[in-house]
Order: sequence, then C-alpha cells, then structure tokens
Amino acid sequence: MTTSRSTQAPDHTSTSTSITAPPLPAHRDEWERRLLADTRLLDDIAYTIGGPFHLLYPQRVGVNIDAFREQFRRHGIDGAIYYGKKANKSAAVVRVCAEHGAGADVASVGELSSALAHGIRGHDLVVTGPAKSAELLWLATRHGALIAVDEPGELDRLAGLGATARVLLRVLPPDSTSRFGMTGIELDTVLHRTDPAPIKVEGFSFHLSGYDPIARSELAAALVDRCLHARALGHPVTTLSIGGGFGVDYLPDTAWRAFTEDHDPHWFHADKTFDSYYPYHQRPAGPAALAAVLDHDDLAKVLRAHAIRLAIEPGRALLDRAGSTVFRVQGVKTRTARSLPYQLLTVDGTSLSLSEQWFDSEYLPDPVLWPTRPGAVTPACVGAATCLESDMLSWRRIPLPRPAVIGDLLVYPNTAGYQMDSNESSFHDLPLPPKVLLSSSPDADPEQPPRLRWTLER
Repeated sequence: MTTSRSTQAPDHTSTSTSITAPPLPAHRDEWERRLLADTRLLDDIAYTIGGPFHLLYPQRVGVNIDAFREQFRRHGIDGAIYYGKKANKSAAVVRVCAEHGAGADVASVGELSSALAHGIRGHDLVVTGPAKSAELLWLATRHGALIAVDEPGELDRLAGLGATARVLLRVLPPDSTSRFGMTGIELDTVLHRTDPAPIKVEGFSFHLSGYDPIARSELAAALVDRCLHARALGHPVTTLSIGGGFGVDYLPDTAWRAFTEDHDPHWFHADKTFDSYYPYHQRPAGPAALAAVLDHDDLAKVLRAHAIRLAIEPGRALLDRAGSTVFRVQGVKTRTARSLPYQLLTVDGTSLSLSEQWFDSEYLPDPVLWPTRPGAVTPACVGAATCLESDMLSWRRIPLPRPAVIGDLLVYPNTAGYQMDSNESSFHDLPLPPKVLLSSSPDADPEQPPRLRWTLER
C-alpha cells in the first residue's frame, strides 16, 4: 500500500531553508479541466450543497474498464474484471461496471445486495473476505456468485446449504505472514476430498501486498500447475484470480522525485514526519501493470495453452481520475516557521474524507485553490473543522498560487479510489459529504463542446 522513504534532512542548499514543499500537481482529466475553467458550475454546486462534497465522473470508470479489457484482448486470453467495491461506495460506479461488462468483488451482505440492485448479475460477483457470515454465504449461493474460500471450514458450511457453490480456493502466498488464504497442505486436503459435491472448485485466487507486477506474474505461473493438478482430480478449474494492486499514477515523475529526493520535515506543519507514503508516481500502473503481468515470461501464452481465465479485482485502478473532493475554506490564520510566514487554513470538513490518515500517512497530490485569481505563491497547510490537533488534511505546506481567503474552495484531485469515503464518520455530528455525479451532455449548439451537468447521488 505504501512505500518507505527517508526522513533525513536534504543535502541541497536550495531547499534546506525552505518551509514550502515543492508542488505536486496531479494528472488532470479533461472533465476536471472543464470543471475548473467553468466560472459558475463549481460555485453553484458548492452553494447548493453548503458543505464539503465529493465529485464523481462515472464515465471515466468505463474508460478504465475498457482499457483493462483491451489488455486481455491484445494478449489473446480470456479475462474477467471484478471491481473491488470497497474502494468506493457509489452506486453509480457499480452501474457503469454493469454497463461495461465488469463484475464486482464484494465482502458483505450490504455490498452484495447493492451490486445486485445496481445491475451486476449474481454470476458476475466474486465474494471475498474471511469467515463469511451464514447470511452472506446463503445469499451468494442463491445468486450463483463465485466465492473465494479462505479456509477449509468454510467449505463445510457451504456444503450444508444444500445448493451448488462455485468456489475459488484462496492461496496463502509462499513465505507470507498474511492472515488470509490456505496453506499447501490445506489446499491438498480440500482437493482430495472424495465427494466434492455440492462444492464446485472453479479455480484459485491470491492477493499480494504492494504493486510489483513480476511477483504477481510469477505466482500466477506457479499456480498453473496446481490448476492442472486439480483438473486431474476431477475439479472443473477454469479461473485464476490475481486480485488487485495495479496501482495508480497520480503525479509526474519529475514532481515525485523532487519531493522524495529532497524531502524535508520543515515542509510540514509542526515538522510532522511520516514513515511512508503511497507511491504516487508509478510505472507501470493500471492497465499497463496488467500488461506487465501478462508479458513476464510470456504468462499469457501459458494461460492460453491451458485455457485458464485470468481474473483481476482492481479497485483504485478503476477509479483513476474519476473523482475529486471539495472543501470550502472557513478559517485563515497566519503562522511562522523558521521566521517565514505561512497560512494555516481550516476547511468545512475532516481528514476522514481523504482517508490517508488511516495509514498514518498524508494524501499528497496538491489541491486546486478555486477560483483562479492572480497573486503571489503562498505556502499553506490545511486543518479540519474539528477539535483534534491531529485532524489535518494537509500537514504539508502546499505552494498555493495566491493567498487563500474565507469562501475559497480547495479541490483535492483523484480521490475516488479509497480516499473519499473509505474512512468517513460523522464526527462532531458533521454530515458526511454527499456525492455529486457529473456527466457530459451534448450542447444545444453543435459547435460547442459537451456540457457538464450534475446531480446528487441518492
């Protein structure tokens, strides 16, 4: 999930006396550029909502799904995409998945019910997670979902339901200390059961921490032999799921290197330090990471030769550039660090709506200060509207293009994947930020670009 970095003070004299972090501008999609350039739309939405809110552009999710599917097509293999629903609770995202032929990875009765209600068919669901409830197993079998079994006892519980259960056996990766998955001995015991009915073993699954495509490719290749062994024992194995972990590239390489190589605690309010950050610049990422998995040692050729379907469960990667989070500045203070002034802003929400603090880390892509006006670059960090000293949206002093004033908006980019609602709570009885759905519609004048329209997700 995160990547380590040194907290040692930089050697470069050009940064050693600065209290301002270098800019970390996020890659920006066309819909975001249009939104920020519109002199009224964002302000109208903010006025109507009256508090922090999340923006979602679901059409981008469809683009991302199609890009992953294109890698399957290019490599000539049968592939399945299951959206990791925990990455974002939006029903609109599930609807787009259904429209683009993707399934969903769910881990609770609520997630399963929501996926069905918004267009995902039961056969296109994979149910994951440990020690599943009796209700979840019953519902999954009733709808023909694929069930990732975490331990042998779960098979006994499924067998007692009186219906055929489609299952993947979750593998504990070699040398892993994970609490999830079955050991080789447990897998062999399950596969050698003399009477597997009503259990239908359709394949294997695994999850790896981090974002290394080579490690995923090599473990997948090693499990091909287990697939063939299971077939020889009479199990109809067709699927190998490698989980998620395809990464998202948030920032340009030059910006990320400037931050990581010259990192200085003096860039942060109260000289705050973190042990690690998400790797906000990655290569390969998203669909390119899937290509790297399939290309390594020609894994695609092996899968084709043995008619094995590769399943993936991306969450964050399907939500890349599909949303932003908006806060309004409601307080401005001036403070000094090393005798240099900076702004300490307070916004109308909390860091729980950016979620990175659940990993004791910081969400690094720069927010956009809106509206755009001329001014001098001003360092600013951003605090939340709570009484907690630790509730900071941005400990880092961000180089804003002008001084912020009360009433301005801060638009945090690319927050749809895990950031915008994975850790939210109504602390202080503050309302949870609603989701605003954006879409492009043709303008009445065919010479004009498509219009952005918005509605609240209900």
